Amino acid sequence: MGAHLKALLAQDRVLKVFALGQLCNPKLVEMVAWSGGFDAVWLDQEHVGLTIPQIEEAARAARGCGLDSFVRLTATDYATVMRALEAGAGGVMAAMVRSVRQVEDLMSWAKFHPRGLRGVNGTGVDGRYGMMPAPEYYRRANAETVVGVQIEHVDAVEVVEKIAAIPDLDFLFIGPADLSQSMGLPGQWDHPRMWQAVERVANACRTNRVPWAILPRDADHARRCIELGCRMLSVGIDAWVFNLGLQAFKERFAEFFPAAPHRS
Repeated sequence: MGAHLKALLAQDRVLKVFALGQLCNPKLVEMVAWSGGFDAVWLDQEHVGLTIPQIEEAARAARGCGLDSFVRLTATDYATVMRALEAGAGGVMAAMVRSVRQVEDLMSWAKFHPRGLRGVNGTGVDGRYGMMPAPEYYRRANAETVVGVQIEHVDAVEVVEKIAAIPDLDFLFIGPADLSQSMGLPGQWDHPRMWQAVERVANACRTNRVPWAILPRDADHARRCIELGCRMLSVGIDAWVFNLGLQAFKERFAEFFPAAPHRS
């Protein structure tokens, strides 16, 4: 189910993805798709605790609109990876990766033999509820499942060359907020040490021909990342978009919204 995103990642262009978490709803997935310009949505299970039914409905809406989807996982273990894939997500992305061993475990949980030892079921969405022959199910799952990891801790940066060299890894995703915090520079995305870390990730990806992604702060930040080789931008999070929309409507009807103290 991640075949479309895999094909896009192989192209020499910048992909745009949209994050859904606090307000994850199939209707919003459809709105993102129909607004145009986005290539995929990612569903935030890490911070929001999305349920498997929520992931199923969001992934179903994405497929119906021609978008691919992947899930940012909560604390990652075998069951967490398996359930997101069987719910119909095109792939998974592990948060807070800090070692090569964690990535190897992720690959083992996400892929069937011979690459891994993912639990065999076939009765989920990805196996067409048991209607897909087992050999085809294994083959398609191994070929199409997208696997990404977040580089958002300084420990991961220190071994990023080894992480990027792991076979079958589809992309690395830099998380600037957590990365800056782990470096003792919370919120200082433009600190020289932060850019050195980004450049190290970029170089490791270039050497191993692995695409990398980032959640940029603004257009200038995104532009600099693209110059360094970034090939996927996470531009838009549901709560941020809703807040921007509220502010835009208040400005449009400013006479009806006199300045008022912020409500806690």
